[in-house]
Amino acid sequence: MINIALPKGRLGEKVYKLFAAAGYEFPGMLDNNRKLVFENEELNMRCFWVKPFDVPVYVERGTADIGAAGKDILLERNPDVYELLDLKAGFCRMAVAAKNNFQDDPEKILRVATEFPNIAKNYYSSIGREIDIITLRGSLELAPVLGLSDVIVDIVETGTTLRENNLSVINFIEDLSARLIANKSAYKFKGNIIDEIIRKVS
Repeated sequence: MINIALPKGRLGEKVYKLFAAAGYEFPGMLDNNRKLVFENEELNMRCFWVKPFDVPVYVERGTADIGAAGKDILLERNPDVYELLDLKAGFCRMAVAAKNNFQDDPEKILRVATEFPNIAKNYYSSIGREIDIITLRGSLELAPVLGLSDVIVDIVETGTTLRENNLSVINFIEDLSARLIANKSAYKFKGNIIDEIIRKVS
């Protein structure tokens, strides 16, 4: 049996539609219910919803053979998995944003608020900037507005929330989208089936 982990939410639904269009359907997956595990006995496959940040954990530890995870989560968690395919869904960018009148003072430690501390550390390390990481869970735009941080490192889709809070992007870090990942051991033993999935989904 092939086990597939998909992220709950809009991105997971987009990815599921790609799988369904390729012939990998799991009845009831898009129904408005609380069920998390779905099987297709004919395909000998099982698909389940998990929190987006947890998809790489399920795949890395072998509970799922393959999964779909945002590139942001892969960069943040750096799991020991194979990244097989850009699913070209959920396009957005990781960016640095600040108040519209912000001017960086290189003599001072830069205060950075983010949900992605590893991505922020790696980015600023690459440009040799000393920073103080402030890890928050949501509503990052508040941090510079209220003076908690100088900048934020966050996912930007349309930029509307930034503009409405008098913030703007000052640097783009990475283009993001959903990626198909595989457990390394599963790919070794079920590679022919996984490759067939890749062929049909891409």
